[in-house]
Amino acid sequence: MAAKLSIQSDWDQVLRKPEGEAWISCKIAGKPTIYGTLKSNGNGPDGNPEVISSEEFVVHKVTKKNIVVSCPRLNISRKFVSPYTSFSRVHSKNVTCMDISSGGGLGVSTSTDQTIKIWQTNNGEIRRVLEGHIYDVYCCMFFPSGKVVLSGGMDAQVKIWSVDDGSCPVTLKGHKGGVLDLAIVDRGRNIVSCSRDGTARLWDCGQASCIAVIGDSSVPINGIAVGLADNAVNLGAPKETPSDREVGTEGKLLILAQEDKLLKGVGLHSRESIFVFEGSDAFNCCTAISSVGVLAGAQDGNIFHLDIRNPKIPIETINRTGSPVLSLVPFKDGYIASHGDGSCFITQQYSDEVLQLTGPDCESLYKVVAFEKNIYTCCRDGLIRKYQLTDL
Repeated sequence: MAAKLSIQSDWDQVLRKPEGEAWISCKIAGKPTIYGTLKSNGNGPDGNPEVISSEEFVVHKVTKKNIVVSCPRLNISRKFVSPYTSFSRVHSKNVTCMDISSGGGLGVSTSTDQTIKIWQTNNGEIRRVLEGHIYDVYCCMFFPSGKVVLSGGMDAQVKIWSVDDGSCPVTLKGHKGGVLDLAIVDRGRNIVSCSRDGTARLWDCGQASCIAVIGDSSVPINGIAVGLADNAVNLGAPKETPSDREVGTEGKLLILAQEDKLLKGVGLHSRESIFVFEGSDAFNCCTAISSVGVLAGAQDGNIFHLDIRNPKIPIETINRTGSPVLSLVPFKDGYIASHGDGSCFITQQYSDEVLQLTGPDCESLYKVVAFEKNIYTCCRDGLIRKYQLTDL
């Protein structure tokens, strides 16, 4: 595990106060943790806090929402970014999943308060409450139009909702266990769901019917992703003539993140196995970051970067916290990863700088979503946080 630089979760609020003091620490496996402090020395001429650090750390730059700190002894530097705003009134309990509409104006989120809510991203005002699932709702996402929402839950059902009036015209039934993740194919005539029952299902939304069942094990599939594969990747050919209700599956790779430490790639059109990679622990999430690149996050904190043309040996394995990887999302030329200890990292492909979003105090960050230069996270503490990355 790489050196871990941590900062007090509410550092931005503390350092705005006269003589406010926040803690900072640096840890590397097998060595004693280095502890230090950051102390406010008032505001400078530009209105930003002037911060001095204890001797083991160096403060390089401070604004109202950003601070860059290094620990020279362990040769690590990090830019910490605090929330632009937080929405505390959307849900009353853990916020387990969320998504942002294609226009950026609306959010949808699920919670252990057993609700799905649609809200405005500018102020958190609730627009719709979607009711119909039994028990907890695990996952939700907008269709590309931004006018329709997809959800899945403990009741083994997938539901399709109207954003305009909150109605649920379509319910997809067939899974034998809770629905854990969802993916939309192209514009959304077809969608994919995965479940604790060990299967992924390809659905025709128009006829509310299952086109195909992919996977036949009893091992839960915790996460899925659909990506457009490079032409050089052989995705196989269907053994039978596909249904005319199947639209946009050609050239697509379905990635399955499984509880049994296996990451699988399947040709969505052919249903053929393309690769199987065995990781170090249960896989929680996955995403495609290019036509040949796949990321998968495991329970032990490992993030595996694979090239699907040669998936047996990872391009790299990253572990920043040792805490479960709960969410992965492509961002710019890199990606964002959220973890079970509340940490959230933005990695950029062509930069050594790693940004860390702050705010949660050791509470699980279940999902992260990016829209342009805004980042949204949802957390076990019941908050939805919004970050603005104006300098990226």
